[in-house]
Amino acid sequence: MNFLQHYLECIGCGATYTPNSVVYACRSCRDLLTVKYDYRELRNTVDLKPLPGRPISVWRYEQLLPLGHKSERISLGEGGTGLHRCDRLGDDMGLKNLWVKNEGENPTGSFKDRGMTVGVSRAVEVGACSVACASTGNTSASLAAYAAKAGLRCVVLIPFGKIAFGKLAQAIAYGARVIQIEGNFDDALNSVLQLTERRQTIYPLNSVNPYRLEGQKTLAFEVWDQLGQRVPDKVVVPVGNAGNISAIWKGFVELKEIGWIDTLPKMMGIQAEGAAPIAEAFKKREKSIHRVENPETVATAIRIGSPASWKKALRSIFESSGVMETVSDEEILESQKRLARLEGLFVEPASASSIAGLRRLVDAGSVEVDEEVVAVATGHGLKDPEIIIKTCEEPIRTDGSVDSIIRSMGVD
Repeated sequence: MNFLQHYLECIGCGATYTPNSVVYACRSCRDLLTVKYDYRELRNTVDLKPLPGRPISVWRYEQLLPLGHKSERISLGEGGTGLHRCDRLGDDMGLKNLWVKNEGENPTGSFKDRGMTVGVSRAVEVGACSVACASTGNTSASLAAYAAKAGLRCVVLIPFGKIAFGKLAQAIAYGARVIQIEGNFDDALNSVLQLTERRQTIYPLNSVNPYRLEGQKTLAFEVWDQLGQRVPDKVVVPVGNAGNISAIWKGFVELKEIGWIDTLPKMMGIQAEGAAPIAEAFKKREKSIHRVENPETVATAIRIGSPASWKKALRSIFESSGVMETVSDEEILESQKRLARLEGLFVEPASASSIAGLRRLVDAGSVEVDEEVVAVATGHGLKDPEIIIKTCEEPIRTDGSVDSIIRSMGVD
């Protein structure tokens, strides 16, 4: 195969593997792998000139993605999501330069599509017959869509009764074999990994797969592009299984390695209080996490008690001199409403955790008023509409007369 020159490296023991190796965890120590490049060579070979001729999307940055030059791209038009300047929300928080990167604008409504276009393309490249994932919702919806586009069988394992209906409906509509299991997301992921070890024609596409994270790193490239080829001071990201924050950090680091930027942003990860093993480890300055046995939060997309990519996430926070913070469900739901009503952006609760966390960080003095901040909203609000129906005002019922309508409007 004619790959963009790269290799896989274990983040634990440093063992390396060639791109021809179909491997998802280190064979020596079982730790996670990451995709590595010869950045000195890339400085000489990666060219900025073609970028203006390509639309902003994941594949705009094909020079920095680890697939064969002739590989089939499985794409639904992902990436190119809006970077929205949010002055009204910024004023409400006390920030002068606030942006929200709205990943709900992706084809299936979440940031997962960035990873799946690369991950499923890689699955096709290595000749996989089926793909599989564990999911709290968005991963299943995204993988099912891209598997359908590629003509691959798709199996998704979800925790019984713990997935938002909007996401479940997507996975079913795209034709995935949806299997509900007793337990939580961590149990489902463990089952997927056992399944793919026993059936090697099944390609796993959770964030333990380093090729999926290569797609997700393109969010950093887009932010740099959309800000006029500069980087913000701070990037705020919801954290569940923890692959995304580490992928975004990797993207910024690579921009610096190839000489396109001189400075790096600080990464700020946000977890819900009921599912915050990484944030707790950060605050205690511990080098490992303690699993949350029964994670619980209204933000179902980040309701994960034993994040697979915790080590990558902690390294991203420490390397960038960033922080981890926790937020309550009440803060998440209030931030979801304020983002919608001040800026017209409707996001799911997990996405709103970045806004809630940013508010806490501003109040604590960890973010200064003049700093440029990008908050990542990871999924569309229609992914989990039930929570809005439960927590917001009910529609007003009238007899339909103009007088009753005027009275219901609450205006003079």
